[in-house]
Amino acid sequence: MIQAMDETHDPSLQSWVDSANTPACDFPIQNLPFGVYRTDRKADRIGVAIGDFILDVAESFREGLLTGVDVTFGQFFESAFLNPLMTLTPPERAEIRLSLSRLLRAGSRKQEKAEKLLTPIHDALLVRPTLQRGYTDFYASIHHATRVGQLFRPDQPLLPNYKWVPIAYHGRASTLMVSGTPVRRPNGQTKSPDAPEPVFGPTRRLDYELEVGFYGAGLQRIGEPIPIAKAEEHIFGVSLVNDWSARDIQAWEYQPLGPFLAKNFATSVSPWVVTMEALAPFRIPAFERAPGDPQPLPYLAHEDDQRAGGVDITLEVQLASMKMQLQSVPPVTLSRGSFRDMYWTMAQMVAHHTSNGCNLMAGDLLASGTVSGPERESAGCLLELTEGGRRAIPLPTGEERRFLEDGDEVILRGWCERPGFRRIGLGECRGLILSAASLH
Repeated sequence: MIQAMDETHDPSLQSWVDSANTPACDFPIQNLPFGVYRTDRKADRIGVAIGDFILDVAESFREGLLTGVDVTFGQFFESAFLNPLMTLTPPERAEIRLSLSRLLRAGSRKQEKAEKLLTPIHDALLVRPTLQRGYTDFYASIHHATRVGQLFRPDQPLLPNYKWVPIAYHGRASTLMVSGTPVRRPNGQTKSPDAPEPVFGPTRRLDYELEVGFYGAGLQRIGEPIPIAKAEEHIFGVSLVNDWSARDIQAWEYQPLGPFLAKNFATSVSPWVVTMEALAPFRIPAFERAPGDPQPLPYLAHEDDQRAGGVDITLEVQLASMKMQLQSVPPVTLSRGSFRDMYWTMAQMVAHHTSNGCNLMAGDLLASGTVSGPERESAGCLLELTEGGRRAIPLPTGEERRFLEDGDEVILRGWCERPGFRRIGLGECRGLILSAASLH
């Protein structure tokens, strides 16, 4: 079921929160993403971003400001994580969105009471939005898979299963961290091609991966697959994800069982979860497969998903070296791509993930894998941009990068735009690289 548009998507809607009405704002009233925050006076609580502010959702409910919301929903708002809220059905979530939209609209008779429940975003500490039990990372960009494959298997960039199976691996949920948390350079085993044996030490080929994450929703029991026709009901919303990677550790360890220590040391997520309801105006057809490509097997195929299973999200990567930061030089844009270029849709990934009976719990994070487009400028990682380290990227300070150095800060951003609708954003996902831990 693809979410339908309603009055909350009206591009003419304005909010009494003035900052939400500026054209470049990530969080206009048409967005209303959920997150978790704390302040000096308040413990972790659920909030909704509106302009430059956060609305306390639980307090809004207690004050009777969320008109039309089921009285039993209070228990979901009182949590310090979004997981309970993510168990609700799409109609129930739409009910909450509508009430929040009406509360925050210009002319709301409840403005005076609601104003007291706002916290400036810069005065809050944004924390991880969900209690993480599971994390799965896909490999859904055929452009990324092809370019990476060309580096290591020039004669066969794509393995035979790629166009049939949404490839993924299970990541490490315990090392998911919210945007802004520093990332320590990992140690691990690496082996140069001409070296007689491996060595242990800090990675020298640290990389970022620009990804879109999406959170599980609803309830599902072990042993009961989610059919693709219902897969969207089990997606709450999306965030930005940076799945940091140590490419030299990865090259040595990945055979025969795939990613391990090269991937599980850190994964950054943006703090705001943009709901599937907010994304309704930006739905597009699924990726158009090339002539001769196999069509998805029946359990991965549905007419609604083919018609509108894609999402048009523009994604951008910026980098600021330590020298740039000290000299107040603005971050440089490394690449810009789009989530529309993914070979597999989110619904297909959910359907495949659960096809063997694996349960998807509310709040579980699934990530798309590196988002790359057909052009080199839309590549979503340094491994692609530098062609495996062979091409250096010049920085404004005269420095150059093949892979990340200590002190570098990587910033991911994402937004949706479409004529006739209000632009909405995913915010940003930041990570600053720290030096490796001492081995002694």
